[in-house]
Amino acid sequence: MTTLFHELIYQPIYNVLIFLYDVIPGGDFGIAIIAVTILLKSALIPLSKKQIQSQKRMQEIQPELKKIQTKYKNDKEKQTKEVMNFYKENKVNPFSGCFPIIIQLIFLIAIYRVIINISDAGLVVDGKDLYSFVQNPGEINKTFIGLVDLLKPSIPIAILAAAAQFWQTKLMINKSKKNKELNKIEKDNDKSEPDFSEIMNKQMMILGPALTLFIGIKFAAALSIYWLFSTLFSVFQQLYIFKKEDESKK
Repeated sequence: MTTLFHELIYQPIYNVLIFLYDVIPGGDFGIAIIAVTILLKSALIPLSKKQIQSQKRMQEIQPELKKIQTKYKNDKEKQTKEVMNFYKENKVNPFSGCFPIIIQLIFLIAIYRVIINISDAGLVVDGKDLYSFVQNPGEINKTFIGLVDLLKPSIPIAILAAAAQFWQTKLMINKSKKNKELNKIEKDNDKSEPDFSEIMNKQMMILGPALTLFIGIKFAAALSIYWLFSTLFSVFQQLYIFKKEDESKK
């Protein structure tokens, strides 16, 4: 499995990154990382689109799920059965967003390893991983746009990456419909009954950006640059998908 991952995912990404570094004018490794990020995210658009639509659909049905959970709050077995029936009747698969996430996670790990390995090597290219038609540039220029040392953590870029992560999470949460019926259910519901979806959303808005910031201030700036532009790509993709869906409903 490790060999397959290396040969089918890691090595191609490694070679594309070095190839772009060779051909992009200016010899800026940070620009090459951004270019690879855009290419990779573009290739994964069909999967990420399904993931976004699945998340959005799950947000939209929360009022009905909340109604079922409240109605059968004293009978967990009946509650589970009714929730599953609801999913079946409305043709909703709560696990449909898992596969796209897993695929994207595999590529995230791959490019993470590429960036970390090159950074740990002092931005010296490992010739063993290069294809014969990709030129070995030797030691790579470690400065991004003449300002940022790619081998060292960059607090400003880490903050930007965390802010982008917060924006992405908030965008998805705000898109969920605020149903008056849900508000009524919540008022009638036993106050001791926690709203787990709301709690999870609030935690994600804090934990996601916090984790991104922590990684950004601990690891090389090269990784934060990837994280920042990957998140921004996802944000604008979400905005585009939401806009198209809103237009189709008019």
